[in-house]
Amino acid sequence: MDTYHVSPSADGWELRKVSADRASMRAATKQELVSALPAFFEGKKASVKIHKADGTIDEERTYPRSADPRRTKG
Repeated sequence: MDTYHVSPSADGWELRKVSADRASMRAATKQELVSALPAFFEGKKASVKIHKADGTIDEERTYPRSADPRRTKG
């Protein structure tokens, strides 16, 4: 499962895969970028850490939802 980060950039917000040189997606606002995530991750398994404007992690999402390891009994 790949890991991505949604974080602020110089010209808005970006989605970047861990260890990638370039952003996978860019948007003017955080909400615009987060809204586009389900379509971007269609057919892929990924973990996304969504940051606040100050750089701290706001939340973490798993795509598809069924791949979330916290949902399993154990």
